[in-house]
Amino acid sequence: MLPEVWCTEVYTARRATCQVPTELTCQSKPQLAATMLQAMARAGLLPFKYVVAACLYGHSPDFLDAVDACVGVTTCVAMPSETRCWLQRPQTEAKTYTDKGAVRSKRVVAASNNTARSVAAVAASFPASSWYQRTVSEGTKGPIAYAVARQRVTLCTDGLPDRTVWLVITRTRGAEPLYSYSISHAPASTPLRLFVWLSGRRWAVEQCVEEGKTELGMAHDEVRKDPGWHHHMLTTMLAHFFRWHLKLHVGKKSPGSHRVAAADVIGGRPPFTDVYDCRRAGVSRMGAEAQSPGVLLASNAAARGVIVP
Repeated sequence: MLPEVWCTEVYTARRATCQVPTELTCQSKPQLAATMLQAMARAGLLPFKYVVAACLYGHSPDFLDAVDACVGVTTCVAMPSETRCWLQRPQTEAKTYTDKGAVRSKRVVAASNNTARSVAAVAASFPASSWYQRTVSEGTKGPIAYAVARQRVTLCTDGLPDRTVWLVITRTRGAEPLYSYSISHAPASTPLRLFVWLSGRRWAVEQCVEEGKTELGMAHDEVRKDPGWHHHMLTTMLAHFFRWHLKLHVGKKSPGSHRVAAADVIGGRPPFTDVYDCRRAGVSRMGAEAQSPGVLLASNAAARGVIVP
């Protein structure tokens, strides 16, 4: 992401020195993600079926519009607890008012008592029968289980009804549970198990970035020119992708201090060319995990056989 100050006239010479493309403009992370999604959808080179994003992206109309425009793609975007919504879409009406002697009109919610509520208040109003205990994912210490609830809601934007979406709420177990909120523009007939699966997928983004920084030097990007930074990021991502290919094929490390898999560990090792063959069983899952921070894309191949009742 290009800092805003770099788009000013003061930095014109520095942009040229660092070989920053002249067409590059300042964009927020959600705007960059929206641009990348639109480009991938147009090109059709990286098929994907699901988009999972952090809370930052749920606040962005640009990002939400971009994923809405991706036909056949299901989203699960985190939202803050203060996000406001209606359980039923309210009626609106035109209201006239005078501004500096001119008569103007604007749309308002018809019933004054039909105020939007926060998603946290909606979750608090759910009866016990609305919550389902589900295993979201497998953690390092065993299965990770949450209570999950969902509700069709209409989001409130600038005091007016906006898009109608699924509100998906997960709640940790224990005396002091923690709540997480997400929205999805999936059809009304979407089964609960899909939302459960999607709610456990975003950890792969954080895992990818953390492994890239701690094991592959992603954070060591002290470069002077824009092409050098892109080269470093691309090399790191390719190294991470290749590392996971090996892990999926080899299975586990050697007990030796050098940590290189020995012949007895590898066993029936596939040919080296298979490492590059993404069509082999299981390898295609990496397409969903090698994405940019904050947004997770899952391909059609990655989704098949993963969702369980």
